[in-house]
Amino acid sequence: MKILLTNDDGVHAPGLKALAEAMTALGEVFVVAPDREQSAVGHALTLHHPLRANRIDENIFAVDGTPTDCVNLGIHSLLSFKPDIVVSGINRGANLGDDITYSGTVSAAMEATLMGIPAIAVSLVTSAEGTNYDAAAQFAVKLAAAAQKKGLPADTFLNVNVPDLPGERIRPPLVTIQGKRSYEGTIIDKVDPRGRNYYWIGTVDLNFKDIEGSDYHAVSRGHVSVTPLHLDLTNYNSIALLKKWDIF
Repeated sequence: MKILLTNDDGVHAPGLKALAEAMTALGEVFVVAPDREQSAVGHALTLHHPLRANRIDENIFAVDGTPTDCVNLGIHSLLSFKPDIVVSGINRGANLGDDITYSGTVSAAMEATLMGIPAIAVSLVTSAEGTNYDAAAQFAVKLAAAAQKKGLPADTFLNVNVPDLPGERIRPPLVTIQGKRSYEGTIIDKVDPRGRNYYWIGTVDLNFKDIEGSDYHAVSRGHVSVTPLHLDLTNYNSIALLKKWDIF
C-alpha cells in the first residue's frame, strides 16, 4: 500500500508521528501536512496566494496551507502516484457530533473522498496533550487494512474517535452515528491599548447529548467510535415538504 498521511495539528505533532510509525506496517508512508497548527479551519482551500511545500525529510512535506491544501498538493503535485488510502490525524482532541463541520482533520479525509480515494479521519478524545497516541495508531492500522481489503461505500469516509486510554483498557469499536451537542458560545470582548475593540471566540460548553448509538455515547463509555460520513448533505426527507411551498 501507498499511504498518504496529513493532519491539522501540524507536521511535527506527536499524533502524526505515532500514526506514521504505525502505518509502516501496511506499506510505504508519505506525509504532507501543514507547517503549523490549522485546527478548526474546516474545508478551507487556499486560493488567493501561492502555497509553498518544503521537503523536511524523506517522504515528508510541510505545506504553508490548510489540511485540504495538503491533500490537494500531495495527490496532484508532490506525489508521483495516487495513494491507496489517505489517513488524517491523529488529532489532539475529539471530533464528535456537530464539531466535525469545523474540523480540518475531518475535512482532509473529505477532500480525499472527493477525489475517489478511501479516507479515514482519526482523533484522540482528550482535553489535554494526550498520552495514548500509540493505541489510537494501532487501531487506525487495523481499520485502514480492513478498508483497503473490503472497500468503503461510494462517497463515504470514516470518522474515528479513540478514547485517550491505554490499549488494554479501550473497549471494542462500535459503528456509530454523528452525535449532537448544545452550543453555548462565548465571545470575549476587550479593548486594546489603542482603544480599539478586539474579540476572542471563547470557550464553548462541550455538552454533548448522550444519544444511544452516537459517537459521544460510544467514546464516553470507553469504546472506539467509527462513524461513516457521506459527502451528500442533501436532506432528502425535506424535499417533498419544500415542493409544497407555493414558490415551486
